[in-house]
Amino acid sequence: MRLLIVVLNNVELLEALLETLTARGLKGATILNSTGMVRELTRSEDYPLFGSLRMLMMPEQDESRTIFMAIPEEKVELAKQTVRDILGDLSKPNTGVIFTLPIIDAEGIAF
Repeated sequence: MRLLIVVLNNVELLEALLETLTARGLKGATILNSTGMVRELTRSEDYPLFGSLRMLMMPEQDESRTIFMAIPEEKVELAKQTVRDILGDLSKPNTGVIFTLPIIDAEGIAF
């Protein structure tokens, strides 16, 4: 079993991502509001230059969503491909990040 973590920068894609995951048999996500380090630094009065640059590069983007999903090992590639299908090329800026971690032990999870 793996923990899939998706940091979604374009929150407008959240609904489409969740619907597609569900349609492909991947269910049971937990979603949290999140903020990246650069965004947090730009809010600081100690770094006014960062704030100005951020407003030029990402004027509306304030928060991300972080999605956590426990998934069986055999569905890891399907989940990652689903994320790429919705978000596009993850090497491009402001799309998102995906990674997985092994789950050693878990209770209360049903697939």
